[in-house]
Amino acid sequence: MADTSLFSRLQRLFSSDVIIRNIGGKRLKVMDTARIQKYGNLATNSLYDRFTRLHKPVGSSLQYNPTLNYQSMRLQLYSDYEAMDHDPIIAAALDIMSDETTSRNEYGQVLNINSSDENIRKVLHNLFYDVLNVEFNLSTWIRNMCKYGDFYLKLEVSEKFGVYNVIPMSVYEVVREEGTDPENPSYTRFTLDPNGLASGATNTIRRDQYQLENYEVAHFRLLTDSNYLPYGRAYLEPARKVFKQLMLMEDAMLIHRIMRAPEKRTFYINVGAIPPEQVEQFMGETINKMKKTPYIDQNTGDYNLKYNMQNITEDFYIPVRGNDNATRIETTKGLDYDGTQDIEYLKSKMMAALKIPKPYLGYDEGVEGKSTLAGMDVRFARTVERVQRIVESELTKIALVHLYSQGFTDEQLVDFSLELTTPSIIYEQEKVELFTAKTTVAGDMLDKGLFSKDWVMENIYGLSPDEYEGEQENQIEDALHKFRVSQIENEGNDPTESGMSYGTPHDLASLYGNKRDKAVGPAQVPSGYDEKEPGRPVIDPTKYGSDKSNFSRDPLGKGGLSAAKPEKPSDGNKVSTFEEQTIKKSLQKRFKNKKILNEKEENGLLSEKNIKS
Repeated sequence: MADTSLFSRLQRLFSSDVIIRNIGGKRLKVMDTARIQKYGNLATNSLYDRFTRLHKPVGSSLQYNPTLNYQSMRLQLYSDYEAMDHDPIIAAALDIMSDETTSRNEYGQVLNINSSDENIRKVLHNLFYDVLNVEFNLSTWIRNMCKYGDFYLKLEVSEKFGVYNVIPMSVYEVVREEGTDPENPSYTRFTLDPNGLASGATNTIRRDQYQLENYEVAHFRLLTDSNYLPYGRAYLEPARKVFKQLMLMEDAMLIHRIMRAPEKRTFYINVGAIPPEQVEQFMGETINKMKKTPYIDQNTGDYNLKYNMQNITEDFYIPVRGNDNATRIETTKGLDYDGTQDIEYLKSKMMAALKIPKPYLGYDEGVEGKSTLAGMDVRFARTVERVQRIVESELTKIALVHLYSQGFTDEQLVDFSLELTTPSIIYEQEKVELFTAKTTVAGDMLDKGLFSKDWVMENIYGLSPDEYEGEQENQIEDALHKFRVSQIENEGNDPTESGMSYGTPHDLASLYGNKRDKAVGPAQVPSGYDEKEPGRPVIDPTKYGSDKSNFSRDPLGKGGLSAAKPEKPSDGNKVSTFEEQTIKKSLQKRFKNKKILNEKEENGLLSEKNIKS
């Protein structure tokens, strides 16, 4: 009975070359986490044979013994990389590569996760940002990968929870083994030896060694050279030889400066009439007196000529006689060394191997605004982008292990894509400018009628007929969405729910068109539009020439045809109708306030009660 546990299924999943899933119809999606499609594997790579022959004894039968050949070579390479990391230029280059590879986008994210399934996107976002903490750890991982060419992560996997932890492993302790299973050439495993690479041969597991399956290890490797398979080539490898030459040149410069920098003096000593055979003895005695100091050892009592540090051993003593009878001392010129040009040459060569522009390392000053800096920025962005694709591929493997452990299968397992942020803003601006230029050219061609829309889409934008038709259908979907938004904003109506539209020109025209359609029926005619027959409105003779007529009280315009009345002199004194009414109202108020005297009133002014006796 087949083993159906999670780890057995993961082992079978990552035992094949690539992971293939059908995502609908005849479309397939391939996840090549080991980059087999580009470089092949160890068993089928003939370049690996060439590389191993470079580092094995001639006539040796141990052709594929990695302990005597390639594994020992890895130790030598790693020791060189450790020494190179102490150099300030190379250390700065590694830091720049790790920083540029993990730059943030406009939303502050290091890794962009795309998926048509929102649940998958949330699961992967939790994996990379909460579990793996790529915002903090990814730059360190990439730096080690660029330094050694390889970087290993041990994945802690559990069923239903997926990857819950990762443990970095030293490159000195891990051996990648391929081609160990004849029945499955793509089978890959990793051997972890705590004692290091040179402790013993592979394929013979000792007690202190243990093996890890392919799904348990994320192997970040820079696959820029097939000769280094199954491992990656370090980013520092092209500069390794130049670095050694630069170190030798710097040491030679220091030695030369120390030994040749002091000034030399020439002593011209007049020997007078001393016989020639005694000149050498006289010069020796003179030199000893000047170069040596008498010294008596207090412990032993021995007489010794102690060396005088105030004099320089490189001084010259020349006896003179005859006309040059004066004793004199001359000082020769000191060091005039110009060996720094050789060092600058080697330094520029090493920077070319690192592919990092000098302004990024701070060696060029005043480069702001130069057009060359923009060009260097774009070229460097392409170098960083190549490293980013390698990192994205291995992060995809971690995501596959996580999704498969949580139960995602079939097309859901590959329904995602990971993308790191492009570091160069100028690189992005060039893309935008390219699209802007294409849009301008395409618009001019269509406006002037030079080419058809299909030709423009195929030759300017590079779209196939199927892609162009698909974009047209997407434009229709965008128009429907735009119409829905306008209906909700203007009419408060959602067409997807009500199935109707309001306020459109067609709806307004239908208000008048439906009432004329006999098949629609009177129930569809709005109120106020229920005339019996279409055509000219019926005129009622009794209403002709009145306000109720269809054509007003003066349909023929007779009132406007009568001549104007002559103006009279008294017309200027006439009061307007409105002013006349105002005067009448004010007079009426005044008359109403007047009181008429009446004798019959008992309490009035004319009452007899007011007569006094």
